[in-house]
Amino acid sequence: MPELPEVEVTKLGIAPFLEGNVISKIVVHQPQLRWIVPYEVQLACQQTINSVTRRAKYLFINTDVGALVMHLGMSGKMRVVDTHLERKKHDHIEIELMTGKKLVFNDARRFGSCLWQSPTEPPLKILRSLGPEPLTAEFDAKVLFSKSRGKLSPVKSFIMDNAVVVGVGNIYANESLFKSGIDPRRAAGKVSLKRYKLLTENIKQVLANAISQGGTTLKDFAQADGNPGYFAQQLLVYGRAGEACEICEAPIRSVVIGQRNTFYCIQCQK
Repeated sequence: MPELPEVEVTKLGIAPFLEGNVISKIVVHQPQLRWIVPYEVQLACQQTINSVTRRAKYLFINTDVGALVMHLGMSGKMRVVDTHLERKKHDHIEIELMTGKKLVFNDARRFGSCLWQSPTEPPLKILRSLGPEPLTAEFDAKVLFSKSRGKLSPVKSFIMDNAVVVGVGNIYANESLFKSGIDPRRAAGKVSLKRYKLLTENIKQVLANAISQGGTTLKDFAQADGNPGYFAQQLLVYGRAGEACEICEAPIRSVVIGQRNTFYCIQCQK
């Protein structure tokens, strides 16, 4: 599943081709995505794209009359190609530009989405309860510490809750907890402020590193230019069950927490 760094890299990849250019046509080949693509997306036709922004894992293609709100889901990809190029399998939406280019949304599993946000309407329901962005000053140890008091749920599930902080997906939650020496099974309410300070710093560092290196290499993710990211080669625990910990050489263990595969070192993480 594309996580925050992959979505940020996608935004950085497509923005130079979109911003300042006019949408000539939007072709929806398959409206049955996670939610039905609303007809209102056609309001963006003949409009100039003012900016491409990101909130959590949602991409916003902003115009004066509203924004296309897109989510990559489990397997979604975006690419910018020449308009005349033929459609490929699983290309569900094509946003054509006056420049002769088009943004193509491809999603084999169809868990992605394309919605419409009007500037005169309240925020979409999916956007209303989102926590702070992890790479901003709004996200700090005090946020995690105060929100975690009294919580018995595992700290890994806690930091993956979008109401607490957005965009800390499974891969990066595993990596951040390992670098912080925190057992992912530990109750969130039992983690001290001092340890949350270290965890906050590592979440920011791990996400920033992933973005700078182009996002994590997953079989369903490709950058906007078609090249995969390279961060996966540097993962310390994710996907390494049974392998030796690079710090202490104890075997990496795997357990399911919140229906997600979790990887940790029994020696380094307490």
